[in-house]
Amino acid sequence: MKTVLCYGDSLTFGHDPSGRGRHAHEDRWPMVLQKALGEGVHVLPEALGGRTTAYDDHTAAADRNGARVLPTLLASHTPLDLIIIMLGTNDLKPWTGGGAFSSRNGLKRLIEIVRSHPYPFDHEAPEILVVSPPHAVPTANDTGMGFLLSTVEQSKMLSTFYSDVADEFGCGFYDAASVAKASPLDGVHLDAENTRAIGRGLEPIVRMMLGL
Repeated sequence: MKTVLCYGDSLTFGHDPSGRGRHAHEDRWPMVLQKALGEGVHVLPEALGGRTTAYDDHTAAADRNGARVLPTLLASHTPLDLIIIMLGTNDLKPWTGGGAFSSRNGLKRLIEIVRSHPYPFDHEAPEILVVSPPHAVPTANDTGMGFLLSTVEQSKMLSTFYSDVADEFGCGFYDAASVAKASPLDGVHLDAENTRAIGRGLEPIVRMMLGL
């Protein structure tokens, strides 16, 4: 049995941009990936709305600093064969990281944590698949990140930064913007079909990285 940890934010959680809460279980991309890979793989979703790569958000009730939480998750879910990291959108907020370059640095920190973690029982560090999230799009909704045009532009820079980091550290890379687009309802979250598209799009590279 292979085990895959999906580490993400509201895009992995399945936040519905229509304001109806959360997409159905079967529509969230980790579950679409689970169904595509079959019974020989266990896909674990670890998602929290607002999670950053490595930055505090003191406006939130939960700890959204991905770097601070990750070591605990690595310990609780070991052994892992692959960790899929799709974070960075929330780093673009002015009160967290502030831009795509901050996301790049935060991603590097997450990779370092995965590689240096003291895994028990001689377990090896899992492979890492870096996923750059879909771009934010303009919206008239002033509660959505797409209302800030600078956020839209910064989000388009993530794929280049993330691809370079993946090459530098020897990680897999996938650009989710190649298959999914944010909803103009709030400028950042995905409708059910675009959420499912990420799970379908990830299947081939995940199979390759797991040796299936």
